[in-house]
Amino acid sequence: MDRRDFVKIGLAAGAASSSVSARALGTGGILDGGVWEQQKLMAAGKLTSHSLTSQYLARIKTIDKSGPRLNSIIEINPEALKIALEMDRERHLKRVRGPLHGIPVLLKDNIATGDRMSTTAGSLALSGVRAARDAHVTAQLRAAGAVIIGKTNLSEWANMRSTHSVSGWSARGGLTLNPYSLDRNCSGSSSGSGAAIAAGLATLAVGTETDGSIVSPACICGLVGIKPTVGLVSRSGIIPIAHSQDTAGPMARSVADAALMLSAMAGIDPKDPVTQESAGKAGDYRGALTKGGLQGARIGVARNYFGKHPDRDAVIEKALLELKSQGAVLVETQLPNAGKYRDSETEVLLYEFKADLAAYLREYAPNAPVSNMSDLIAFNQQHQQKELPYFGQEYLEQAQAKGGLESQAYKDALANNQRYSRAEGIDQVMKEHQLDALVAPTGGPAWLTDFVNGDHFNGGFSSPAAVAGYPHITVPAGYVHGLPVGLSFVGAAYSEAALIRMAYSYEQATLHRRPPQFPASVSLAVR
Repeated sequence: MDRRDFVKIGLAAGAASSSVSARALGTGGILDGGVWEQQKLMAAGKLTSHSLTSQYLARIKTIDKSGPRLNSIIEINPEALKIALEMDRERHLKRVRGPLHGIPVLLKDNIATGDRMSTTAGSLALSGVRAARDAHVTAQLRAAGAVIIGKTNLSEWANMRSTHSVSGWSARGGLTLNPYSLDRNCSGSSSGSGAAIAAGLATLAVGTETDGSIVSPACICGLVGIKPTVGLVSRSGIIPIAHSQDTAGPMARSVADAALMLSAMAGIDPKDPVTQESAGKAGDYRGALTKGGLQGARIGVARNYFGKHPDRDAVIEKALLELKSQGAVLVETQLPNAGKYRDSETEVLLYEFKADLAAYLREYAPNAPVSNMSDLIAFNQQHQQKELPYFGQEYLEQAQAKGGLESQAYKDALANNQRYSRAEGIDQVMKEHQLDALVAPTGGPAWLTDFVNGDHFNGGFSSPAAVAGYPHITVPAGYVHGLPVGLSFVGAAYSEAALIRMAYSYEQATLHRRPPQFPASVSLAVR
């Protein structure tokens, strides 16, 4: 499936405002720093988690709720400062839990938190509905000492609502704006997580992906995004689309931060049986943060994912030269059978969405006003002025029309997906050429928001790894007219550590990322 089926965008309210200087907004310094910088200051007694959290909350007011009004955060955790104080108390007692101790983290608003915040996937149908308990990934991050400071906006229902939707828009949260050009899209569905971390509103954020929803907004917002192997990170307590492809993953300003977060998120969960497959397969992601990781690496250049945007391709060609200069061996390749699962992917997602949504609502939101897909469709129809003002709910209706997971049509579609994305796709080309990874443009640059025509996605590399359930990392590779472009590294199942080594070496050799300046538009500069 092409990412345009899932990546939809929205109206850039406030885009006519003048560009705000990074200096005026306080970009840089500790708020734009990473985990190690913040931990070093806290260890030295020069910074507390309470102070750091307070500064991020103030910055959210300055940038997200006023000023550029990015609208990336849908809800603030009222207990954030209390949690930060507890982390400071533990540090004072020499009980530091690990690298994320006291670090402010944002969660996408489809990840359950058993606290005073709602978990809604951006839908008014779940507004005010508190989850019965934490998602497993939430519990993992809390155990690691992270301070969950809020929930991020997203494409409603993780962009599985309409064939003509607008990424970054939800009825509950409105539209998230792109900090690199306020009239352009953040991509989705982890739009708020991307915009917030790019703008320095927290240290780290969690996104979720079914097909592109981590790597696409990470690319377009100039971030590192990791979509893990399906099964490395539990999905229990995450509002689903499809269990065969869904996963949560880190979104961060550096490979190091993303790797540290992945270490905290990964783990076996009895409530998500697929995580049992990861036993003994999780890598040393922190240990993978060493330079020289590209030396001798055999990397396949997936040429059938070039050609959609000449300026973007020019940026990636420079990235390929850098990979070679760092010792990588580049092999020209074509990813086979990439077009043979587009339609069958949609089929699988529709079947699984219907079944998986009902299961989530039954377990995590038993008191919600909706309990299944049929209820949700009816709710949207009853509240169409707020829920359906810009686009419909075609995917919800198509999902409702599907049968159960025992259907032969579903089983055939799933088998087709796995055959052509795995054995006769990524696995085949990597074995044939003895590759350590595949690379291609992640996507981008960002397109203008358009509520009339919807998204204008110009191609990306998300689907092969998404359908296969294999890992995918995107790293900033440069800019097209000031808009970020990402380079993707894709590998075999559970090859995250190897991909992190390669991505980290490329990142450290190039250091392309620069903070956004919040211009109203880059279009005038282009002219």
